[in-house]
Amino acid sequence: MAVVTRTVAEDEAGMRLDRWFKVHYPDLSFGHLQKLVRTGQVRVDGGRVKTSSRVEPGQSVRIPPLGMEEPEAAHAPAKGARGEAGKEGARTASVEPGANPSASPPAKPRASKDPAVRKLEEDRAFIKSITLFEDKDVMVLNKPFGLAVQGGSGTYRHVDGLLEALKDRDGQKPRLVHRIDKDTSGCLLIAKSRLAASVLAKSFRSREARKVYWAVVPGVPKPRQGRISTYLARDEDEEKMRVARHGEDEASHAITYYAVVDQAAQKMSWLSLKPVTGRTHQLRAHLAHIHHPILGDPKYFDIENWELPGGLQNRLHLLARRLVIPHPRGQGVIDVSAPLPQHMAQTFAVLGFDASQYDPILEAPEG
Repeated sequence: MAVVTRTVAEDEAGMRLDRWFKVHYPDLSFGHLQKLVRTGQVRVDGGRVKTSSRVEPGQSVRIPPLGMEEPEAAHAPAKGARGEAGKEGARTASVEPGANPSASPPAKPRASKDPAVRKLEEDRAFIKSITLFEDKDVMVLNKPFGLAVQGGSGTYRHVDGLLEALKDRDGQKPRLVHRIDKDTSGCLLIAKSRLAASVLAKSFRSREARKVYWAVVPGVPKPRQGRISTYLARDEDEEKMRVARHGEDEASHAITYYAVVDQAAQKMSWLSLKPVTGRTHQLRAHLAHIHHPILGDPKYFDIENWELPGGLQNRLHLLARRLVIPHPRGQGVIDVSAPLPQHMAQTFAVLGFDASQYDPILEAPEG
């Protein structure tokens, strides 16, 4: 097998590199992959990586010849595996330099499983790779940019569908407790039982759940800490929300607290946001309303003649950073934080923002 290059697909956003290899090269051992990564033979966009690095759509993964590392793996094929040479999985084996070509050939991979079974396994591995917290009642996922939470017109891969892979023996699958936008990254709460779903939904309705979001916006809002209170209604084209008048049909009250954590030369700001209510597109519509739309927002960014600074990606810079909610069984509090997605981490590096800096939104009121 010669050196090949593969492009990361859209539905692989945020996947750990070791999980990515497991999906594409299931017969490659983790130890062998570690060696290839450590020696720089595996690279992403030409740079060195770790097995724990996360890949993003469009990145190029350099894949060297994948020789079987384990000597004991070089035995005769298992019964029923004959005739598989030349199929996709068989390309993972090659003769190591100095090996005796007359010796028994490397083991041939198992025949491909049923496609439906293989898809369930891949979906299960992907969900596990983005899990930030899990116990018998709850999961908190680090939802990647570009992955929808639920299906819709033209949307075939989404979190709700992926959860089918985690069905229990009774056919019950984990349930979504809330939603975040497709292009928003970060904390997404999943209930693993009916009881947990009911209790957690009640916590959201009673505003016991606390959510903190991070965003990057042009300019510096004044004042640096404030409260945005408006009514929001769906726009006529039904693709975005607009600020509405009190009493207007289908208008809902929306409240957001914001704080400037840091700024770069008065040109860009890192904001921390605490939504008191949970309206559709609330944070995006509210920040556009105060004339500081979120960077990379395709629906609400409306500043004319504004040019994206060099080194920044034109993707929505909105992260569901932190989720704090009482445990459904009364076992304390679930408090989970999500890391910056790759495009926001790049922006933070370019603008000199330190993600460990104190977040003033923590002192904002809860109502």
